[in-house]
Amino acid sequence: MKMFRKIFFYGIAAGILSAIASVVYSRIHFFATYADFSRVLNNVTLVAINLLACMLIAISYWAMRKWLKRKAEAPFNFALTILSFASIMIPITANLPLDIPFPELFPGLAVPMHFFPALAWYTLRPVFIKEGSSLKLT
Repeated sequence: MKMFRKIFFYGIAAGILSAIASVVYSRIHFFATYADFSRVLNNVTLVAINLLACMLIAISYWAMRKWLKRKAEAPFNFALTILSFASIMIPITANLPLDIPFPELFPGLAVPMHFFPALAWYTLRPVFIKEGSSLKLT
């Protein structure tokens, strides 16, 4: 149970970091392009999506640690990276409402954000999981 709690807080922290990065990036994108996509992707949506994504990452990590024990790190990191790259098809193929100006700029906003949960997860790893430490699986 201790391992699950630690991974749960790891997921929450990664979600918060990733949400902050997404909100900041959306503001930077707006001021750089003056393309407003807030009807499609607003701050509440960004925070919710990032928290959900990081919690799914945390649950997946917990399950892989439970199933593969110490050998889970490499397959998990590989799967997370591949899924992050695969997920960019969502904004590339998204159909935006017809009255939104500059729809061709939407992938420039949304595609980088698909990597923020994984980047936050990898960034916070040394804080939550010390090198050589053993997470108890009980």
